[in-house]
Amino acid sequence: MVALVFPAFPTVTLPVTGRPERFPVRRIFCVGRNYADHAREMGADDKEPPFFFTKPADAVVESGSRIPYPPATANLHHEGELVLAIGKAGAMLAEADATALIWGHAAGNDLTRRDLQVEAKASRRPWDMAKGFDKSAVVGPVRPGALPDAALRCSVNGVTRQEARLSQMIWPPAAIIAALSRLVSLAPGDLIFTGTPAGVGALNRGDTCKVEIDGLQSASVTIA
Repeated sequence: MVALVFPAFPTVTLPVTGRPERFPVRRIFCVGRNYADHAREMGADDKEPPFFFTKPADAVVESGSRIPYPPATANLHHEGELVLAIGKAGAMLAEADATALIWGHAAGNDLTRRDLQVEAKASRRPWDMAKGFDKSAVVGPVRPGALPDAALRCSVNGVTRQEARLSQMIWPPAAIIAALSRLVSLAPGDLIFTGTPAGVGALNRGDTCKVEIDGLQSASVTIA
């Protein structure tokens, strides 16, 4: 056995609906501007090809958690999304072969330090610190199997802020996976946040934000 200079960090895992096993998280990829109304909301063209950013695996927050308001921001935003859980390896895929990689689905919330993102865009700098900060990836339990077209809702303190159908995505899951597989080799344990609809907005201390998708358990978080 190889000796380590300090104990290795444990693998991040998520609960699986209806099963005792847990889903091990390898990497987190996120799609930007995948709903036309949100693209316009952010002042962008709704016909551009998909682009991706990442979050570290240890940014995962399980549903029902309480988290601190993150540092270095005065404008924390919610972004309710469908999350794809990858269960097979694949690279350079055609869209017709892409959905075979999906092991399951979950509701997710791509928490964003919006003020840092605006600064990064203005300076033509990476979004890493706006998107990939600690506890920035809220994910509900993963449900194995396929997911038909469903409604997505994001509410804050019981008031709905975002609402759309998954079929309104500019790039559906097969297209997202195929495009991403031409950039990196996908592997079991990868998560893909598929983008958020219009209605993103601020979260304040004491708020509870819940993302619901028909057929899935919700992803909720309270800002302590």
